[in-house]
Amino acid sequence: MAGHSKWANIKHRKGRQDALRGKLFAKLVKGIEAAARAGGGDPAANAALTTAIDKAKASSLPADNIERAIKRGIGEVEGANYEEFYYEGYGPGGVAVYVHVLTDNRNRASSDVRSAFSRNGGNLGEPGSVAYIFDQKGYFLVEGDEDTVMLAALDAGAEDIKASETLLEVTCEPGDFAAVKTSLEEAGVRIETGEVTQLPNLSVPVDEATAPKVLRLIDAIDDLDDVQEVFGNFDISDEVMSSLDV
Repeated sequence: MAGHSKWANIKHRKGRQDALRGKLFAKLVKGIEAAARAGGGDPAANAALTTAIDKAKASSLPADNIERAIKRGIGEVEGANYEEFYYEGYGPGGVAVYVHVLTDNRNRASSDVRSAFSRNGGNLGEPGSVAYIFDQKGYFLVEGDEDTVMLAALDAGAEDIKASETLLEVTCEPGDFAAVKTSLEEAGVRIETGEVTQLPNLSVPVDEATAPKVLRLIDAIDDLDDVQEVFGNFDISDEVMSSLDV
């Protein structure tokens, strides 16, 4: 899990800039459509859709856009047919990179992802080369009293709780995401981040010289229109992170 909350915070800050030019909104709408198509239009029964809607609301995507995206996803309104798949590769320092793609043009997506890797010191790998390093989990970054968080989260099925700087990280199985989220909210715990995501089960320490290169690669991939999420198993210390201009 090392590095995940730091990258989430970087994306959060970057997201406010992306929203100004509409790129983030387009990705959020696409994610909602895909989640609704895969698991149905009821957020209470579809953790991926809950995550997609929460991300959209956090970025101020209008409610009408969210509703239309759900309708397109479940077929009530005609929409694009997106393919969903992952690219795998390595970045500077041996960091594993796992790329979630949603696209209506696989050839374009493949070309763009391959180019982003090659231009930023990375190497695209074969299917299965890094997938085993990541596990799909429900993930929360929360602020609150540790005992309160622990009681609320574990009672609802959370697997683990760890301190992360001034916040707490809570993980659970994807199927328990909605229950853990509800329990935390009812306990008055402030949720900074809540999503179903891919978490690394092992991490690679990254030094001050390599960290900017890693983040530049991940940022370049994340900026592609067909890319929904980029996951890496980098571990950047607080000292190195504080020295970066992000």
